[in-house]
Amino acid sequence: MPTDWNKQAALCLDALGTPGFAAALADGIQSVVPYEFTVVFGYIGRDRPLALFDDFTPARRKLHVDEYLEGPYLIDPFFLASIGDTPPGVWRLKEIAPDRFYQGEYYRSYYAQTGLAEEVGFLIDVDTDLQIVVSLMRTEKRFSKSDMRVLSEIWPIAEALCRRHWSSVERSGRSETTEILNQKVADAFKTIGDGYLSTRESEIVELTLRGHSSEAIGRLLTIAPGTVRIHRRNVYSKLRINSQGELFSLFLDTIGAS
Repeated sequence: MPTDWNKQAALCLDALGTPGFAAALADGIQSVVPYEFTVVFGYIGRDRPLALFDDFTPARRKLHVDEYLEGPYLIDPFFLASIGDTPPGVWRLKEIAPDRFYQGEYYRSYYAQTGLAEEVGFLIDVDTDLQIVVSLMRTEKRFSKSDMRVLSEIWPIAEALCRRHWSSVERSGRSETTEILNQKVADAFKTIGDGYLSTRESEIVELTLRGHSSEAIGRLLTIAPGTVRIHRRNVYSKLRINSQGELFSLFLDTIGAS
């Protein structure tokens, strides 16, 4: 294990339970694997995520945090990993993303704006209700195999520290207004099109926006890829749109109008 990490882990241990913990953790990881930005989100089911820490500039915070929390998080691979079957660990974004994520509209319309070369996340189960993702972001180059080995080496201590620190994070005092907003955002996939779409068509809309190909959607829904394409054409016709870009815009508009 890197010597620098041992020293930094001791500083993190001293900072447990204080406002300075997350910054100490970010400094510690950056001391052994350099990268530009850190952001920590807490996920409680499909609720609106908890923004626990970031070291962004104000402009980047608007994109990575403020705009993300307005609805795009619902299509974020790390959010989906937190509510799915992905085991805790160190994950490259590309390892957990759907097969057409980088050709999908979420990537083109939202994620590509970040200008990131790569994002790696520490996916941590704090308890049965709360999962957190500590995201490490690079703007210039991807994480190397050597970088990933180092991150895997420091993972056990980082995980234990994060579980201990965020086990007491406030999650029960959320206002009724916030809970209503969470439900509206979560229901956006179901209500898009104002009731014109069938249940199957709504499922295909959701999976399409998340970045799944027709073949992958077919496997998930146990239907033929050709049937998926027919459903998608029907969706576009019913919604009077012609592209996935328009579908993504309609999804965001649905959230805003809920």
